[in-house]
Amino acid sequence: MREGDRVTPHDEEHLGHLLSALPPAPEAWVRTAKELPVAQQRLAEIVERAEADDDYRRRVVTDPESALEEADVVAHTENIEIIRRRLDGKKED
Repeated sequence: MREGDRVTPHDEEHLGHLLSALPPAPEAWVRTAKELPVAQQRLAEIVERAEADDDYRRRVVTDPESALEEADVVAHTENIEIIRRRLDGKKED
């Protein structure tokens, strides 16, 4: 297909058939997809609080794992990097 091509009902049926032939998504993927919006909101709250409170910001920069754990967010590398990137624009005193 090319951009601008239309999907006909027949194409939708064929696509549905192909999708139904796939195995179900792994449970870990489903669980992560459900938890993602909450984690994103909590990351945003950490950053917002860190931008408003210099002492908290220093704690987050020094020990992002603890800040994530306090917010009940998995402290994996990607979440730590998200916090660092978002806070990078605001300099420490």
